[in-house]
Amino acid sequence: MAQPKQRVWPGLPYPLGATWDGSGTNFALFSAHAEKVELCLFDATGEHELERIPLPEFTHEIWHGYLPDVRAGQLYGYRVYGPYQPEQGHRFNHHKLLLDPYAKTLQGSLQWDDALFGYTVGHADADLSFDTRDSAPFMPRCQVIDPAFTWGQQGAPKRAWHETIVYEMHVRGFTMRHPEVPEAVRGTFDGLSSPAPVHYIKELGITAVELLPIHTFIQDRHLIEQGLRNYWGYNSIGFFAPNPDYLAGGSITEFKTFVQLMHDAGIEVILDVVYNHTAEGNQLGPTLSMRGIDNKSYYYLMEDDQRYYNDFTGTGNALELRHPSVLRMVTDSLRYWVEEMGVDGFRFDLATTLARVNGSFDEHSSFLDAVAQDPLLSTVKLIAEPWDIGYAGYQVGGFPPGWAEWNDRYRDTVRRFWKGDEAQLAELASRMSGSSDIYDRRGRRPWASVNFITAHDGFTLTDLVSYNDKHNEANQEDGRDGNDSNHSWNCGAEGPTDDADILALRQRQKRNLLATLFLSQGLPMLLAGDEFGHSQQGNNNAYCQDNEITWLDWEGIDDAGQALGAFTRGLIKMRREHIVFHRHRFFHGAEIPGTTTKDIMWLKSDGHEMGETDWHRVGARCIGLLLSGEAGVYHLTEQGEKEPDDTFMLILNASHESVEFVLAQDAALTQDAVLIDTSRDDEAKAENAPQPVASPYQVAPRSLVLIRYPHET
Repeated sequence: MAQPKQRVWPGLPYPLGATWDGSGTNFALFSAHAEKVELCLFDATGEHELERIPLPEFTHEIWHGYLPDVRAGQLYGYRVYGPYQPEQGHRFNHHKLLLDPYAKTLQGSLQWDDALFGYTVGHADADLSFDTRDSAPFMPRCQVIDPAFTWGQQGAPKRAWHETIVYEMHVRGFTMRHPEVPEAVRGTFDGLSSPAPVHYIKELGITAVELLPIHTFIQDRHLIEQGLRNYWGYNSIGFFAPNPDYLAGGSITEFKTFVQLMHDAGIEVILDVVYNHTAEGNQLGPTLSMRGIDNKSYYYLMEDDQRYYNDFTGTGNALELRHPSVLRMVTDSLRYWVEEMGVDGFRFDLATTLARVNGSFDEHSSFLDAVAQDPLLSTVKLIAEPWDIGYAGYQVGGFPPGWAEWNDRYRDTVRRFWKGDEAQLAELASRMSGSSDIYDRRGRRPWASVNFITAHDGFTLTDLVSYNDKHNEANQEDGRDGNDSNHSWNCGAEGPTDDADILALRQRQKRNLLATLFLSQGLPMLLAGDEFGHSQQGNNNAYCQDNEITWLDWEGIDDAGQALGAFTRGLIKMRREHIVFHRHRFFHGAEIPGTTTKDIMWLKSDGHEMGETDWHRVGARCIGLLLSGEAGVYHLTEQGEKEPDDTFMLILNASHESVEFVLAQDAALTQDAVLIDTSRDDEAKAENAPQPVASPYQVAPRSLVLIRYPHET
């Protein structure tokens, strides 16, 4: 504290955060109710607090000052003075070092201690008490950055929505066991930037990676005490800074390099973002940032007692996006990641919470309207997880034009159908044809439906066909966590088995599920590792398993996994080459102008079109569909000319018996070709050479068949 005093000038209220301009650094922090804000500067180690500098100006509820002698690399934090009146919504405590919500980089990690709490832990009516211990020894430090980065000439791919194939992956889990990634950078963006991961993702055919949360998040105290870790990262405390653990050298250039390499490979980067709540939790949570800066402004408090928080997420709090400064923080964060960090889109966790007005979901909430009118944000990929746990939180189909949504009705229907449940045909037809019953309004397109069968939350594909029940013992919650309704089927044995017949059936079921996913209309999302059989040992809620349960085992991929990988690559290749599988318009089952052919036809095994009563046959588990290549969609030839696509017939048989299926277009049988028959273990590769076929076709039990009718030029 004996250091010479820093020179302090008034500075500017914008931009918020710490902004180095090449000469000095401007600091700006929003707090409408604070009485004083101190900027705390630390030495290069972060251990010693050098000086506390009151920010001299207060303009439009923003505290600000300019320090001409502060350079990039400077470590800092804030102490904010004001009333401690929990019943009035105020929880100021200047004894607590606070993170800048706009910090671009953090150094160090949070170390749990009771001093992190604004109240005296264990006190009666604890959160009404006031704790005077200094939390600085246990807090990370914010860091002033130099944002300079030389981007390559290859810009963002800007893929059309209907061409997009999403790959949901985890920065850490993807590389922690990868033999071709240097051990020192495994689990980081430097590791993901290694040649092997980049080459693998590109060769798989992926057009967009969706990264589980990479914003700075904390490790939950109860998990640390149990020897576990917050693996998924849905516990954000900083919306501008990458999680320090994912930066091998601590520089944001590592993230930018990863984005550049993805773009060079023609792959977009989508971030899973958590703006619905923060890691500060409910009234008994720690004081780390926004709670101590201006609790009443940042958080959605109960109107009748502002001591307590509205909780639509199950995490203890919700951000108050009705407040213009909080909304600005979120939109500033989104723009920062697009403009400065180069990302191409976002998947919003529990997005219903973001659009609540007076407790209810509103399609014209401040957040949704702000994004819709923004000239930048309205042009990137926006994907909603369209639910939360609050009142009327399930909003699948409720988001406005411009948004895509995770479609859990697709997931559940496809799972139930291949499991063999009764009365699934009508629902399956709707889901596979783009869910027009949900999304065909206001000019929305089939890609509004993000189709997925598995995701980070739930069983992996291998576990879906290997377990009837969840096995979450490793989470140490006595099996109370995780979904009990998984629509899974173990194919005859729970978990690992040596039974060859069961193993063969499981492989077939995985091929059935993958083929259904990539041959459906809408936007497909593949969970990383599903393409080669990654298992989490039956854990369907592995949020706290930062270990070999979740890390992809690249060296453990067996022959069956290699075959499944080849099958998946072939499916993706076929989907990308044939626009009939990723139309940008909904089917309507109507005749194509100038022809007597419908754009889509759903068929019974006798070759006739499904009638009204056929859709409601309880025991029916086999259906076919004919996708016309003439249905107003075209693909480009090698010469760049447009021509109608091929016509395809898809047959799905989820019954335990074989079915003789009469094929369409009998006169063209000589040109028919079986591209996929998932019952053929040795030949179940989507890139196989076409094989002759005769009608009726014997469709094996629990199998999928794809037949191509080439377009005649």
